[in-house]
Order: sequence, then structure tokens, then C-alpha cells
Amino acid sequence: MKVFGGANIRNVAVVGHGSSGKTSLVAGCLFLGGVGNRLGRVDDGTAPTDFDPEEVERKISISTAVAFSEWNKTKINFLDTPGKGVFIQDTRTTMRVSESALVLVDAVAGVEVQTEKVCKFAEEFGLATAFVVNKLDRENASFDRAVASLQENFGRTTIPVQLPIGSEREFRGIVDLIEQKAYEFEPNGSGKSKKVDIPAEMQEAAAKGHEAIVEMVAEGNDALMEEFFDKGTIPLEDLMPGLRQAVMERKIHPILAYSALLNVGPQTLSDFIVNYLPSPVGGRTIPAAPRQGGETAQRAIASKGPLSVFVFKTLADPFAGRLSFLKVFSGILKTEAAVANLNHSSVERLAHLAIPQGKTPVEVPELHAGDIGVVAKLKETVTGDTLGDKDYPYCYQKLSYPEPLITFAIEPKSRGDEDKISSALQRLLEEDATLRFGRDQQTHEMLLSGMGQLHIETVVARLKKRFGVEVTLKPPKVPYRETIRGRADVQGRHKKQSGGHGQYGDCKIKMEPLPRGGQFEFVNEIFGGAIPKNFIPAVEKGILESAARGYLAGYPVVDFRVTLYDGSYHDVDSSEMAFKIAGSLAFKKAMEVANPVLLEPIMNVEVYAPDAYAGDLMGDLNSRRGRVQGMDSKAGHQVIKAQVPMSEMLSYAPTLTSMTQGRGDYTMDFSHYEIVPSQIAEKIVTQAKAAKAGVTEAEE
Repeated sequence: MKVFGGANIRNVAVVGHGSSGKTSLVAGCLFLGGVGNRLGRVDDGTAPTDFDPEEVERKISISTAVAFSEWNKTKINFLDTPGKGVFIQDTRTTMRVSESALVLVDAVAGVEVQTEKVCKFAEEFGLATAFVVNKLDRENASFDRAVASLQENFGRTTIPVQLPIGSEREFRGIVDLIEQKAYEFEPNGSGKSKKVDIPAEMQEAAAKGHEAIVEMVAEGNDALMEEFFDKGTIPLEDLMPGLRQAVMERKIHPILAYSALLNVGPQTLSDFIVNYLPSPVGGRTIPAAPRQGGETAQRAIASKGPLSVFVFKTLADPFAGRLSFLKVFSGILKTEAAVANLNHSSVERLAHLAIPQGKTPVEVPELHAGDIGVVAKLKETVTGDTLGDKDYPYCYQKLSYPEPLITFAIEPKSRGDEDKISSALQRLLEEDATLRFGRDQQTHEMLLSGMGQLHIETVVARLKKRFGVEVTLKPPKVPYRETIRGRADVQGRHKKQSGGHGQYGDCKIKMEPLPRGGQFEFVNEIFGGAIPKNFIPAVEKGILESAARGYLAGYPVVDFRVTLYDGSYHDVDSSEMAFKIAGSLAFKKAMEVANPVLLEPIMNVEVYAPDAYAGDLMGDLNSRRGRVQGMDSKAGHQVIKAQVPMSEMLSYAPTLTSMTQGRGDYTMDFSHYEIVPSQIAEKIVTQAKAAKAGVTEAEE
């Protein structure tokens, strides 16, 4: 495989709202560039960058795939990203290692929710951004309406550099407004075009479009502004580099025309990528933290200097093992090289260095700074690690991710799968930083958390298809607690005689509530040897074991104090076991009279959403027994702070998505425990007793 220098590479993140045609666009550009012998289609499962079984089945992109083509002696790395909101953090991760973003926009729908999000990511990383109005072949498609939608959302610097020839099913060609040329595409889906005259009815619009580009380029460049005033225009030989510079500096965001279904536009798009989007070595810098401590530095991408490589993605392949996707930020990476992992102070050997072509790796002898590659079976390296020369003084910064929004309890379908779950999920956690997995110490459930129900469902499907592990999903148990509000003074006496040694234990205790969070206190006030010292810990143990099993609904009892003040014993029949049982009996009697109640966890919740949704969201939180604590306003968004019972938040993620059309987000963490209202407590107790009765019947 040919090796490319950084100046002849373009790394392009193809981003946008779900179903805007990203994967189909990449398929068309690859086919035009000679990759494959037919045009890949999402609908028939042949798209080069949707190869995961779940992606093929659901017809959506779940994680980023990388593929490349050569066009005009330039290598274009296409990074095809997910568009669904639950997978959007994978898109953000990918955009970090790109220099430019192609944002696809549906010609019917215009700007949608994820369009806004990916544009914020592009701004976060300083990417050159171009918009592609796709699906111009659809009924009711309108290039003008899509342009108006883009300019309304992103400003006047968003300008067309192309116009479509024909509309809806008659869309067949493109006018290049920069060079004032027109192209008509072959109807066979090859993606190739021939040069034609600009249609007479479009010549005036084309001239105005060219003039708008000239004025916008001149506006951001003093030298070109002077030339514009002198000549009344800017010659093409000055306009093209001026436009390229303006795009790289994010002063202009071009709009292009496209139809992925008909494969109209890949040739003019590929030309635009090569001519106007920046190369990796075009001056972009990457933030890096000194390994010895100190302030973050900006590091330029350059083939000269020591080697440094950033691992931006990991895939768990059941056959090839761990696949690590990497970008060379400095130096030249050679196959079979031994490099240092600068995060873990270990050494990795990069055998069989390759560049990804969808699911097929193509081996290369070396990668220059700015290029993207993949290597298998690294031992300790995970996403976010920096590899390089052992003396390289920096580590590239890892991204932080939002906390998961939804949690499910998972159970193995068969006992044999229980041991496999943790190891299989650990491998999936390596490739998805937004997943969380752990065991609840209180309910003893295995909990899987993610960004939404679709996210969790795809993880469960991958567990089965990749690792042969089947699990069922259940809503997680709320970790309720029990406590007391009254006092009790009781006796627990255990006496049993059945031949030989008997059993005898007798204790008197007082029970009283502690402040919330007080947990448990045991006070020994035995005087005069009423109970021998060696039996007193047994009384405490009996109380604690009974408290762990609960009284009302099987939840642990907390926040109470027990004072052991009297009792009696038998010289022969008393034992630790007898006093443990006596302590347990005393606890149960005390609970009967100490006014037991249920406690529920209350969560601190912060909801982020556009201003227009604030009223509805507060109403919804109130309906969930929430208490709104306050609101803050941030750039057209409201931050609603509230305290809400955990039981009312289990189903909140899909509700928030529905109420805000996907524009909302929220965080949640534990605050404190409060007493459950009596009517709700009665239902919980009734359900717990019914569940216990069902288990008992099943055992019998």
C-alpha cells in the first residue's frame, strides 16, 4: 500500500443527524475512488462502513468506522460516525482526531437536533466545517429551504459553494459557484460526471452565488479586500487559496449539494475535500499535558521530531482480539516498532501496522504524522493512551464523558453465563467510554448503565453475537431502607430443651431512632454479669443479621440505636448461638412497636434544555414528586435543579428525550434518604410480600 505524507492526507469526520445519509455518502465516495466493485447500500447491508451485525440489522451506525480512498494523489480518510443521540459521544471522540467535518443535512428536514450537537463538537475542536445538503432527490426536498435553515442556525458565514441542477427525482447535476462550472452526473450511480454548460435559467443565480463567495472571502482577508476594491472581484488564482484559508480558520462554512441515493455529487465533493479542506499538517495543534507536570501545551502535527501516537478508539473483536485505532501526531510510525506506552510506562510491539478500510485492514510499512491506522493485540493500551518514543515529554489529553443516563439490572439466562458476563462486558467497556458496569452492594444486582435504552439493547445484542453470552434486562431495584420513628423496650428470650444440652439465651433491649445517616449504634449497659461478656457480641450479631433482612419489605433497617441493659443465662445451656437467636427475637419484637417506616433515596437532578421546554419540564418533575431547587440560564438553555426520588427517575431518560425532541440532557447523583409517603409505602410493602410469597411457593 502506498504511503502518504501529511500534506497529502485529509481526515474528514462525516457527521450529522441520524439517517441523514452519512454512510451512503461515504459508500459513494469510496466507489468513485475505486474501492469495491459495486456501490454499497445501507438497505442491503453492503455499505463498507456499516459492517457490525447490529448495524446491518438495525440499518444505523452504532460506532465510528474508518475507510479511505485516493483522489487526485491525495488520501482521504473518511470517518463515518453515528448520528443517533445515544451514540453521539463516539462521534465527538472521532471528531477530535479529524481536521475537518462534513455535516450532512436532510434536504427535507433541514437542521435537526444532532446537527446542532455535532456543530458544537466541531467548534470545540476547531474543525473546518462544510455542510452537505443530502437527499436532494427526495420528494419535497429543497436546497434553498435547507440553506435558509442552516443560515438561521449558524449565521451568514454559512454560504453555498454549489447549486443543484434539477430538483427532487430530476436532480442530476451540480453548478460549482467557485469556478463557475457545471457538471452532470451519470445516471448509473457510478458517481462520475461530465462538464456541461451552466443551464441558462441558472446563470444569474450562479453569478450571484459566485459574487457572494468573493465578498465573504474578501471580508476576512485584508489583502484580498484591497484587491476586491481595486478590481471589483478576486481572480480565481487568488480566490481558491483565500477560500481554503477562510474555511480552515472557520470564517466560512461552505454548503454543497448531494444525493447519496442516486450517487450524484461524490466527484465534486471529493474535489472540494482535496482543494479546500485542511491537511493534518496545516497548522492545527493538539493539547497535551507534560508527563512531569505543568501547564497544558499545544503540540503541532509534524513528521519531524520524536514519535507520538494517540489511541482514539478500541474495538473488541472476538477473533482478532483488541483492535486499537490510532493517529500519528508526530514522527513516523513503522510496522513492527516497539513503542512506549507513556500512560502506563510499558512497551508495546506494533505488529502488522495497517490502515482501516471498513472491516478490512490494509497493511502498510509506515504511517506519517497526520495519518490514521489500526493495530491488533496491544497488551495494555486502551482508548486515550499515548504511545511514542520513551523520552517524549507529553501525553495527549483524554476526553471526559457525561455520566450515563439510564441503568438496567442484568441477569444471565443460564447459570453458565454468570462468569462470562464480567469478562465479556469488560471488553465492551474498553471500546465504549460511556458504558458503566458494576454490582450494587445493597441489592446485589449487576447493573449496566448507558446513554439510552437503544444503547443498552445494542450492548446486550453484542454480548450474544460476539461472545455467546445471553442476558435479560430488568429495571434496577430501588435501594429502599427501613427505619423506626418510635421507641421500644422489649425482651428476647430463646429457650429450647430437647434431650442433652438445651439452648438458653435471654436479653432485654431498648431501641430508639437515630438522626438520618446515623446507621447503627450498639450500647452495652450490662452490669453485674446478667449476661457474660463473651455472649454480648452474639446479641449484637443477631440484631444486625435481622436488621439486614428487614422487617416491613425486606430492606435493611438503618438509623437506630440498641441498648442492651439486662438479661439472664444458664450455666450449661447458654451459648453464642442461643444469644444470637435471642437478639434476633428481641429485634423483631422491637420493630413491632417502634413505628417502622420505609426510606427512599432522593437524588440531586440537574436538567439541561432549551428555554422553550423549561415550563413543561418543571411540571413533569413536580409530577414525579420532585422539588425544584432553582434555575440557571446559560446561552439559551435552562438548567433546572431539583431533588427527586430515585424511584421516579428510572424512566426519565426516554421522557426527557420525547419532551425536548432530543435537545435535553440531565445528570443525577445521590443526595439523602427520606421517609416514603404512606400510600406509596403500602404498595411497596404489598409487592414485597407478594414477591416473597411467590418465591416461597416456588421453593415448595
